[in-house]
Amino acid sequence: MFGLGGSTPQVSSQQKLSAAEAELDMVTGMFNSLVRQCHAKCINKSYNNGELDKQESLCLDRCVSKYFETNVQVGENMQQLGQSGAFMGRQ
Repeated sequence: MFGLGGSTPQVSSQQKLSAAEAELDMVTGMFNSLVRQCHAKCINKSYNNGELDKQESLCLDRCVSKYFETNVQVGENMQQLGQSGAFMGRQ
């Protein structure tokens, strides 16, 4: 309380801004990777039609779903490793 004793240190505005920028960079990178990978896998390269056909649309839905499911699983596994101390050989 009032900055005395065992209180947690305050995070500066610059640190908050840096963290927000890093998070935005991470989300933007993930989105760009998702678009690149799912486009390469699902969209016909001849572009015969300006609209997605049913097969492309279904493929994109599955691709996006799998991409996010995989990212959640990886995040959970990394969090568990970090909590157990096994991450980066700290066991």
